Amino acid sequence: MARALRPVIAGNWKMHGTLASARALAAAVRAGAEAAETRAEVVVCPPHPHLSAVAEVLSGGPVALGAQDCHALPAGAHTGDVSAAMLADCGCRHVILGHSERRAEHHETDGIVRGKALAALEAGLTPILCVGETAAERAAGLAEEVVVVQLAGSLPERFCADGGILAYEPVWAIGSGRTPTEAEIAAMHAAIRRALEARFGEAGKATRILYGGSVKPGNAAAILRLPEVNGALVGGASLEAEAFLAILRAAP
Repeated sequence: MARALRPVIAGNWKMHGTLASARALAAAVRAGAEAAETRAEVVVCPPHPHLSAVAEVLSGGPVALGAQDCHALPAGAHTGDVSAAMLADCGCRHVILGHSERRAEHHETDGIVRGKALAALEAGLTPILCVGETAAERAAGLAEEVVVVQLAGSLPERFCADGGILAYEPVWAIGSGRTPTEAEIAAMHAAIRRALEARFGEAGKATRILYGGSVKPGNAAAILRLPEVNGALVGGASLEAEAFLAILRAAP
């Protein structure tokens, strides 16, 4: 079943780069994606100030534009925030939501993430919604329970039917160079799939589940071959075009 789902390779550029470097990176990724023999869907998510410039570089090509966050409301007095409609107007097709850095640094609850996901769907964007456990939660044997609770609280009812994408990112692996074992990744993805099928039925079976957390060219092929892994959300390695493209080429 998992092999029938089109893989997604998404790059999260986080808070990195200048306007010039963003354009250059986007151009290199576009050129590499055009040359790659892959059926994977490719997405890059630059910082908000660079979205329009990157949209121009990617226009008409095989790489989709995504953002890193949005507000739950369509407009209002929310200084420093951007709405999902604004992102769509900039050319975005995807938006990362509920990343552990947002949950930790901005105190985003499952309910807040759920509201943002619903706003993204209503604006025609595809949310890439992140879930994952901390090192302490895994050590306590609570990893699966924590992730299932996050799923229950973060996903609106229309999430799977409208094509939302999930990303499992163990918090302790993000940017650390540490990666769960293949067995740990497979077990969590299987647990996520069970939860999706139990709640959403057939739509849950068709929802893509990405793995994220220290994905790099050296481990990408093995991770992307695992059952129920339908792609990768790539952090640090997405800032180097060759590394990101190597991960893209590893997609089945």
